Amino acid sequence: METISKIEKLFTIFNESAEILSKELEDPYIEGLAETGENFFHQAILQEGLSELSKKKLDQLYRSANLSLYTKEEIRKAFQLAILKGLKEGAHPNHQMTPDTVGIFMGYLVNKFFSDWEGRFVLLDLACGTGNLLTAVLNSLEMEEADSYGIDVDELLIRLAYSNANLQEHPVSFFNQDSLQPLFTEPADAVICDLPVGYYPDDAGAEGYELKADKGHSYAHHLLIEQGVKYAKPGAYLFFVVPNQLFESEEAPKLNKFLKEKAFIQGLLQLPLTMFKSEQHAKSILILQKKGDRAAMPKNALLANLPKFSNKAGMQSVMNQLEDWFKENKQNQV
Repeated sequence: METISKIEKLFTIFNESAEILSKELEDPYIEGLAETGENFFHQAILQEGLSELSKKKLDQLYRSANLSLYTKEEIRKAFQLAILKGLKEGAHPNHQMTPDTVGIFMGYLVNKFFSDWEGRFVLLDLACGTGNLLTAVLNSLEMEEADSYGIDVDELLIRLAYSNANLQEHPVSFFNQDSLQPLFTEPADAVICDLPVGYYPDDAGAEGYELKADKGHSYAHHLLIEQGVKYAKPGAYLFFVVPNQLFESEEAPKLNKFLKEKAFIQGLLQLPLTMFKSEQHAKSILILQKKGDRAAMPKNALLANLPKFSNKAGMQSVMNQLEDWFKENKQNQV
């Protein structure tokens, strides 16, 4: 109960300060939130032209929030609530945040696949959006030394991701660019991405991809899978949130051929149907391992239909299955 109240208290501070800035700057709430995130990080009011009353209110709000008293997860959840409010107001109708439960479960999977990891670890999110999935995974990582990269084409979302990471004190390198153009990142040990589903409008940009469509626009989510494999180290693991119909489209044969040549499919975990508006929009987590000296095909792919995350008995049963799978395939891990 104490954790919930702490999150609500911090959300109130984020929310009220964002509303003040939104009103003063005559910007949407979500932009006011990005501004207040900057102020928190720099511990100063950076905006010019604010009224003295607003400055005083903001100063009182910022002084009332001692982030050192909060865990990284509490900060992430409070900031996430504020972002969700902003997204619901319609500033970004085409962007939906990765659900908390998926981010936390993704963090569990990354830890399990890298349970024996030692040394520096590099994580890449190809379409980080507001940074919620990326920071949820970072908060669960058991590695002592982790460097990460976040890419997104949307300038406002990358600003929110930057604020999100800074508030949680994660040293993330963010790049505001088209994720399907050449990246300025180092090869990753793990790639994560809640894949944006749809067509990639830049036909010329798709030309260099094996998974480009033979005619018309290419699927952006197919190209992002190829991009992830390209920027992953040999033997690296990739964790993608994909549409359930990924292997049923007209481009599926080409995708299957590419994956057979470049990677080993480690698993496909179907997310609970109740999480989505309709079965047509349902998604799964696809787990790949890029081929390399230390990579190997699992004895059996990890396949499961996840129950509601609130179904404790059902989740426990699935977790037991996953634990058995990891024990059986331990020798295939990095």
